[in-house]
Amino acid sequence: MAQDDTFGTNSSYAESGNAVEPLAAQVITMLCERQTVSAAGVRQIALDYLGRSILAGDGFDAARVLDELRGYRLTVDAIIDLYIPQAALLLGEMWKRSDITFADVTIGALRLQALLGEASHGLVWIGQTPTNALHALIVVSEGEQHFLGASVVAAQLRRSGCDVSLSISETRKQILSRVKSDHPDMILLSCARLGALETIAKTVKNIKAIGDQTPVLALGGAVRGKIDAIKKQTGVDMVTNSATEVLSFCVKRKKALGYI
Repeated sequence: MAQDDTFGTNSSYAESGNAVEPLAAQVITMLCERQTVSAAGVRQIALDYLGRSILAGDGFDAARVLDELRGYRLTVDAIIDLYIPQAALLLGEMWKRSDITFADVTIGALRLQALLGEASHGLVWIGQTPTNALHALIVVSEGEQHFLGASVVAAQLRRSGCDVSLSISETRKQILSRVKSDHPDMILLSCARLGALETIAKTVKNIKAIGDQTPVLALGGAVRGKIDAIKKQTGVDMVTNSATEVLSFCVKRKKALGYI
């Protein structure tokens, strides 16, 4: 008598199951990798989402994107300090590989700027007393096209309690006028091109000639080269992209001079 094979092994199902198991393992591995925190401190899955959002062709809602990023359990500080700068770097890398056009880069950067504004809105800044409040001036020189990095640094410094002013594409005369009237404690000069270092060196020299209480002068941005050589050429006190380092340096100097 033929026996019913209902409770036996279905060979076709078993073969299918064997094929599914490695596929499932690959999916799990991929998801785990995307959740892994990179050397830059970001999770790839959240950065991927932000990258897709700023390059999407169907419009951009900064408030919605911010909510989605918060859904990845990201703090506003992390979004400002890590994810927006990393997304900007991603745009640059994609443009170098010709994966996107310069127009895409421009639109993406403007959307990141909008996201930064949305993230910064309503943040509680750390208050400081009038005796120890620090004033920072961030300078994006004439001819430079990068404003996002300067805006991120401004948000970071304001969150630390600093009063921050931005000088965007102003002439050297206008920058010096700001320094004379505002007496900033630190000036952060943003630079993306080696060719602009000569102009920055002249600006630094003019600033130092204004008075005895020269502010801390820091150079940052996308410019690449040997730090010591750039520092010597421009005459700045430090070359760094860390707003925290500049702030710490400024506080130490003011304490050493007895101003705090």
